[in-house]
Amino acid sequence: MQNTQSYSSSISRTRTFDLILTSMLIALVFVATLLLNIKLPITANGGLVHLGTAMLFIASILFGPKKAAIAGAVGMGLFDLVSNWTLWAPFTIVARGLQGYIVGKIAWSNGRNGNSVAFNLLATIVSIPVMLAVYYLCEGVLYGNWIAPVASIPGNIVQNVVGIIVAIPVASALKKVPFFK
Repeated sequence: MQNTQSYSSSISRTRTFDLILTSMLIALVFVATLLLNIKLPITANGGLVHLGTAMLFIASILFGPKKAAIAGAVGMGLFDLVSNWTLWAPFTIVARGLQGYIVGKIAWSNGRNGNSVAFNLLATIVSIPVMLAVYYLCEGVLYGNWIAPVASIPGNIVQNVVGIIVAIPVASALKKVPFFK
């Protein structure tokens, strides 16, 4: 009986830790998106370069696909809801959830657990067309025009490139910390 209680208590602690960790990742993505962003004057709708993408990539590499998908979807979706980008929140939830999941899935494939810089870089690059496609389709539907969304692509690419430039070295450094090994 005592082994069952101990096992149950261990599972409860693990679930609590996972909930706290995921909540912290959501907060980090949200804050990095909110406080560290630059609006680009490239289209009527503008565009936004922010460090939330870097934080999403870091979360994906350090913690895998599930936590990253939730952190990206909720963190950046919340940003959209509290800013002037409210209309974009549902699309951001889909685009960034998929992006976090893809990066985490590739970075953690075959037992790598985010330890291969080459696969981490590949993962971030592979996720970009998916994010671009989701936003492109959503903009096309919203504007009723399939040409206008092309103007958002350069800003989204810049945002992802900045995210990669920041995330890959930061994640590599953090992977050397015993907690993340």
